Amino acid sequence: MTEQKFRKLEVWSKTMDFVEQIYLITKQFPKEELYGLTSQIQRAAVSIALNIAEGSGSGSDQEFKRFLNISLRSSYEVICGLEIAKRLKYLDEKSFNKLTNQCDELSAMLFGLIKKLKAES
Repeated sequence: MTEQKFRKLEVWSKTMDFVEQIYLITKQFPKEELYGLTSQIQRAAVSIALNIAEGSGSGSDQEFKRFLNISLRSSYEVICGLEIAKRLKYLDEKSFNKLTNQCDELSAMLFGLIKKLKAES
């Protein structure tokens, strides 16, 4: 069996590292947020990675771009969730900045890959 295309993408690898960080940070959120903000941020972060993987297995660049756009929107969702967590004092400024910078980098990488695929089609 050959290695899946997504495993070779730097953006996917960095997203996997980001997901780990999100889970570590959100473990510290209040227990009453387990099925609220905690779950929402975790699911949005996981969605970034899952959509990169799913899209890379599609048969066309057009379909792959569609999934990358979903990943990009999920990254925006994570940033919004982190902003809410910061405002509610679940997240300190340093952690917020670190995570949003990571997410901004992922967003830029996704946007760059989308742009590259558009140029090739």
